[in-house]
Amino acid sequence: MSIEHWWPKLKQSTQEWLIENNGDAVPPEVVAEIIQAGGPITSDAWWAGQSGPSGFYFSDEAVDWIEAVGNGEVPERP
Repeated sequence: MSIEHWWPKLKQSTQEWLIENNGDAVPPEVVAEIIQAGGPITSDAWWAGQSGPSGFYFSDEAVDWIEAVGNGEVPERP
């Protein structure tokens, strides 16, 4: 499922955190909420970036998508 489908299923507070901390490592509890909302973290999802010892990161395209949402724009899927 793509970001535009699971994003509205996230809690408002989670959306706000993602907008305010866009580009930062995503905490495990937020990753769990994304997965629960239908956003499986797979390497073939366009919005999934890297996972490593410091956490999960969104792709550059997803960071741009979240920034657009934060600016009140209607982003298009890359």
